[in-house]
Amino acid sequence: MKYAQVLVPIVRHGESGGIQVPQSYFLFSIFMASVYIIFSKKLGKYYIGSCLDLDSRLIEHIIGKFSSSYTSKAEDWVLFYSINHLNEKTARKIEEHIKSMKSRVYIQNLAKYPEISQKLIEKYSTKD
Repeated sequence: MKYAQVLVPIVRHGESGGIQVPQSYFLFSIFMASVYIIFSKKLGKYYIGSCLDLDSRLIEHIIGKFSSSYTSKAEDWVLFYSINHLNEKTARKIEEHIKSMKSRVYIQNLAKYPEISQKLIEKYSTKD
């Protein structure tokens, strides 16, 4: 899984109301999500998804882990495009947006024009 580690200082407020120098730190990990688009030449189709572990998810698509899923109809899925290092809510919103466009041209333009992805990130970014 892709994740970022953040070191957060633990501070105590002084009696005079001022902030004291941190005496300790707390380390925690934030899992980073991805939005991905895969393509099957056999089907001539794109598939759009989001996940926390892109490498593992791609393998699941290729081996047909979920036998009743759309992507189990082919074994030749390749990563066409991805937007990485997102929080999970942002990734889901971008995934929904791309799916709502229902356009091969839009999908191809995402790869062709990186500024489209940047605008999506700005539009759908959340703080949590």
